[in-house]
This record gives sequence, structure tokens and C-alpha cells, in this order.
Amino acid sequence: MEEFDIQSGKILAAQMFINGQWTVGSSRETIEVENPANEQVIATTPVGTAEDAAAAVDAARVAKQAWAKVPAVERGRVVRKLGELVLARTEEFARLITAEQGKPLDQARGEVGATAEFLFHAADNARRIEGDILVSDNLNEEIHIRRHPYGVVVGLTSWNYPAALATRKLGPALVAGNGFVLLAHEITPLSGLFIASLAAHAGVPAGLFNVVAGRGPVVGQALVEHPDTAMVTMTGSNRAGREIFKAGAEGMKVLRLELGGKAPFIVLEDAEIDKAVEAAVAARYTNCGQICTCNERMYLHKDIADEFLEKFVAKSAALTIGDPMGNPDMGPKVSGPEVDKVASIVETAIAEGAEVLLEGGPLTEGDYAKGHWIAPTVLEVKDNASSVVQNEVFGPVVPAIRVDDFDQALAMANDTAFGLSAYVFTENHRRIMQSPYALKFGEIYVNRANGEQVHAFHNGWGQSGLGGEDGKYGFDGYLRKQSLYMNWA
Repeated sequence: MEEFDIQSGKILAAQMFINGQWTVGSSRETIEVENPANEQVIATTPVGTAEDAAAAVDAARVAKQAWAKVPAVERGRVVRKLGELVLARTEEFARLITAEQGKPLDQARGEVGATAEFLFHAADNARRIEGDILVSDNLNEEIHIRRHPYGVVVGLTSWNYPAALATRKLGPALVAGNGFVLLAHEITPLSGLFIASLAAHAGVPAGLFNVVAGRGPVVGQALVEHPDTAMVTMTGSNRAGREIFKAGAEGMKVLRLELGGKAPFIVLEDAEIDKAVEAAVAARYTNCGQICTCNERMYLHKDIADEFLEKFVAKSAALTIGDPMGNPDMGPKVSGPEVDKVASIVETAIAEGAEVLLEGGPLTEGDYAKGHWIAPTVLEVKDNASSVVQNEVFGPVVPAIRVDDFDQALAMANDTAFGLSAYVFTENHRRIMQSPYALKFGEIYVNRANGEQVHAFHNGWGQSGLGGEDGKYGFDGYLRKQSLYMNWA
């Protein structure tokens, strides 16, 4: 992919990357890529077809056969080199992410850093592919447990972190010895293609890493259903996750699904209020609230609720919103339909009785006449069954509920189908130690904002997904196990 310059005004005619070659594929249709800050078309990508998906999977199937025989440490060096190339292009890459996704430029730079870090951490795991030797119940026999790559891994990513989510999956897949096919999300396809443009320079063999473009219901389904696809790793909505689950059932695909969240943010009477407010603001409004681990609902102890809400509303109202290239606190939502969805959620909540503490909503005039802008909304809600409390918003809207005690907060927090992330703010050691046993979530933040680390484990319970990413447990998910009964009698 040619060098991207958002300031040039030129529309980039991007292509897919299949078997080491740039191609428009078998379709002559294109999808326009829009800058959410001004609605200008910045690029076009091909509308991938089932035939393109098959070509990508076949290329990965062939390439992975030799790749799996390369010593793991050598595979790791290639992946590390790719991370170094990503970092070397930080500024250009960050501007591309901001242009197609809308997050403020500094946050995009942070995403580039995370994109490289996922590759570096995967590379570090090259010497950590382990097995076991077990004693047998039989004479003159041992049992060996080995790990092998699955084969072809398909990665499906969301639009909120189009670069970091790609390498979160790509890095461990390649180090483990798999081939990889990425479907770049149709709203934000350029980040995955940018990474592909660096692959050959890093020493990734042709065909091992492929990026196709197009629409999920067509090319995504074809990738999932292809008989040579062994594993599917996806980050996205619950709706999409259920479709992938169905599509992969016939072929008994191995699935790793990171889906939606509805993180509770619990603040108790002994918490450091200012610290909790700062964390609540960061955890709700970073990336315009478009993070699956975001602060989606707040449970505030009645003794501190007034103080907390006064400070939280003031800080929410003071957030700057504008051209993401200028580093405001918040950029635009990723698309017009996303703004409409969030506005509809707020309308329903108010109709159900929510009290408006801060009236935000869509911005459409003056500097906001073009683009997909929305300001923070803070609601106070009485009923935990309210739709705004139960359904993921994925935008700068947060409901607050007053609670009498820790037990009530825990019960309300667990009253959800989701189980990705949760927050607890308290100085009470007993409550801190109770939290991981009482909260039914895969990831818990105590006395801090969100932001997982590469060597931990990011996973959801319940409707929030299957499997997980990161750390040794996430890496192990890209390897299957084999038992060998070694008898020398």
C-alpha cells in the first residue's frame, strides 16, 4: 500500500493483500472509507468475494507448511522485526488510524505503540512453547504432550482499535507456526493493510499473512466456513459473534470470541473520590467510549453519590470535542449510524424514567456540521433493569445508580448477561479481596481505570465471549495439543 498522506486530499485506492501480492480480487466493486471527522472519502477498498477469501486461505495453507518447520525463535525474530517496522512508522500510522477511525491523534499514537507491543510480546513467547512428559501406568512407556500449530487462523477485528486488534491476533498466530488471514473491518480497513505492507520487509513469507477486505456477511462468512480454516479469532459485537458461532459449527472450528461488555463501575463510601472520578472519566470517554471494557454503568454508594456525581458531571461537561488531529479529549464517533444508535438509547432511557444530569447528544451545528459528533450524557437511573443499564452503549453515555452497600452493588453488577470487565473503588482490604470471588467477570480493575497489559489475560465470561487473548494463556490458545504414548517394550 502506497504511503498514506491525509493532508494531500488524494483518495487512496487500496487493494487487498493475498499471497504476497496486492490485488483488487475478483470483484470490481469498491467500498468507500470515510473520515468520521469530516465525512470526506479518504480511500476505497475492494469488495472482497468468497473467491478472494478462498484464495487467501489457500495461500496461508500452503505457506504455513514450511513456516511451521522454521524454528520458533526464528519465527519470533520475524514477528519482532515487524513490530520494529511498525514503530518506525509511528507518526504516519497514527495519522492513518485517526483519519479512518476518529480517535484523537495522541490516542492513535498509543494504539501504534500497542500494535508493536503485541508483536514484541508474541515474539518473546517463541522460547516458551512447552510440552510435558508424564509417567505411564504401563511398563516401559512415557506419555508426551506436544503443542502444534492449528494451521490456518482467520482473524476478524472490530473498528474501534483496527491496528492493535490485528496484531493482538497476528503475532501469536505466526509465532506459534500458523498461517493467518485477516478480514479488515469495512469501516476501518486501512490499518490492517498498512501492517501487511510491512510484512515482506520484516521477512514474513509470501502467503503466510493475507489481508482481505469486504463485508462480513460475505467474505467473513466464507473465511469462517472454508474447510481449511482451522481456527477463528474474532473481536466484535455479540450479534457478529453468534453468526460466527453458527457459521463455524458445521466445520467444528476452534473459536476465540471477544464480544461486548457492560462493565460496572462500583464506588464505595471509603473510596478516594477524586481518584475514582478521574478513572471513571477516562474509562468512559477514551476513544469516544468505544471500548469493550469501558465504564458502562456506575454504582455509587449513597453516602458519596452526590459528591461523585457533581465532580463527574463537571469533568464530563469540560471535555473538549473536535478535530482529532488536534488532540481534543474526544473525537467523533466512527459513523453516523453509531451516533444514531447512541442517541436512540438515551431517548429510550429518558422515556423509561432516567434523570438527565448532563444533556449531551449529537452535535450538528457550526464546527460540527460535518462529521459524526456526540457529546457526553450522564443519566441517573433508579431501576437496574433499565435498558441503558442492561444494553451496551459503546459511546459517551453513562447511567448512575445509588446503592446502599457493597452487597447491593455486587448484586446489581452481576445482574447482566455480560462478563468482560468490572471496576471497584474502595480502600477496604476485605472488600478488595472479596471482589474477584463475588464479581462474575473475566477482568477486574481495582482502584484504577481500564487498560489491560500484554502479559496478562483478557477474556470475557457469559455473553462476553469464548477463549481469550494475551499472556501465556492467550498464546497457548493458538496451539493445539497432541498426546504421544511412547512404548519401548
